[in-house]
Amino acid sequence: MSLKITKENAEKAEFRNYCRHWLSHHDAGTPLVKLPQSAIEIMHQEQLDYLRKWQGEAYAAGLIGCDYPIIEGGAGRKGCQAIANQEMARASKPFLPNILGLGMAAPTLHFHAQQALKERLLPRLFSCEDVWCQGFSEPGAGSDLANVQTFAERKGDKWIINGHKVWTSLAHFADWMILLARTDKSKKYDGLTYFVVPIKSTLGESVRVQPLIKITGETGFNEVFFDNLEISDDYRLDDVGKGWKVAQTTLLHERGAGPMVTPSSGRGNKKASAVGDAYALIDLAKDSMRDGQSAANDPLLRDQIMQMIIRQEGSKQGARRAKVEGLCEHPMRLPLQTKLVMSEIRQDNAAVALDILGAHSTLSINDENAPAGGEWPLAYMNSYGITIAAGASEIQRNILGERVLGMAKSK
Repeated sequence: MSLKITKENAEKAEFRNYCRHWLSHHDAGTPLVKLPQSAIEIMHQEQLDYLRKWQGEAYAAGLIGCDYPIIEGGAGRKGCQAIANQEMARASKPFLPNILGLGMAAPTLHFHAQQALKERLLPRLFSCEDVWCQGFSEPGAGSDLANVQTFAERKGDKWIINGHKVWTSLAHFADWMILLARTDKSKKYDGLTYFVVPIKSTLGESVRVQPLIKITGETGFNEVFFDNLEISDDYRLDDVGKGWKVAQTTLLHERGAGPMVTPSSGRGNKKASAVGDAYALIDLAKDSMRDGQSAANDPLLRDQIMQMIIRQEGSKQGARRAKVEGLCEHPMRLPLQTKLVMSEIRQDNAAVALDILGAHSTLSINDENAPAGGEWPLAYMNSYGITIAAGASEIQRNILGERVLGMAKSK
């Protein structure tokens, strides 16, 4: 059987070789501070500085923004971001800090912003010169996102914004925010408009960022308060009242189901890198003692570990299938399903680890006696944010049931 080599396939193969060569010759260096488990837990400037430098180097090398047009700061390729992601992960490179900008703001700008705004903002987003955050959730509008009450009032060619956003990851570092605001109180969905807003340059004047301390002690989450923030109408995306439509583009990409692949790589600190992998449970069980012998000798624990590995591998193969044209009967099913399943696998993975650790799972990450550096209990606590972000698991199931399976809408 002969394999038909198209020009596109040849270009992708050449790009993969380029990625491997560049990554093998470019070391991110050793961070001077401990890295968190993911980008949304970045708390310290030193962490951001190290990760920002790496993202800037990867962007300059053409491994970020691969599929975006050159005029927008991209590389003008087609279908190459997934290749760059695979190679960065294979090379165990650090995760990219501007994940909210890359995964949500960039595709939303690409599809809905005026050309001049795209050319101004996207290159600095890709390079991480500007950090982005997401202004969607509010104290009274989480799962019911269309209920947001942050209000934008038009004054000529300006907008005056007042309101309160919550669960805003990276807002303490962010230069820009993607913002869903109400512009008409008499309408629900058609009363929303989408903006990008500068927040760092207006801190202390019209914007206040207040950290939220999680159960883990981390402060990656924030509340953001707007007090008569004035922005230009140039920062509006799409038409007035079309904010819900624009938000769907954001959410589709946040859930991994959009056409623009999010640039991503893999690891935080060395010990944290293992906590998302079911295979790491094997070594954890071998290294943990129970009743005077290795926990790996417990048949019930061995069965739990194998069940997690089976689930993990099944989800990985489903994600692979989603990339093969003709094998996905519905374009949204597998990407949306992958987000739902993998977030719950990660949580269940950590729960099994706590079973393995037993009483040692109560030791803090700051305790030098904590097994595996205390990363597993931390991962378990952080996993609840993952099952809520981008739409809680309950919302994801509703979307799959209604939009994929055609079931009646829930009330």
